[in-house]
Amino acid sequence: MAEAAIHLTPKAAEKIREQVAGPQSGIRVGVKGGGCSGLSYVIEFCDQPRAKDRLFEEDGAKVYVDAKSLLYLNGTTLDFVDTFQQKGFKFLNPQQRSECGCGESFSI
Repeated sequence: MAEAAIHLTPKAAEKIREQVAGPQSGIRVGVKGGGCSGLSYVIEFCDQPRAKDRLFEEDGAKVYVDAKSLLYLNGTTLDFVDTFQQKGFKFLNPQQRSECGCGESFSI
């Protein structure tokens, strides 16, 4: 079985590095119940990991994720998009089967 992983595109890594200051600073990503499709992505900036966080690092950018969320996020690539209609981090999750019309929630 392959090692669990969260990946970053170069653009996502660049945006994370621009927003954090400390040596352990990064973003924490997760999944919570809710939304019209059942699950929602959670993302927040953080200064240090929590006790049970897993660390994924690419291009000098740190991503922390808890074990429960990793079950839903394993294999996900985090991108950063800047278009006319959308600006921000975007989850490219191979486990995602559908999402609601507004794109705020998803199901597996």
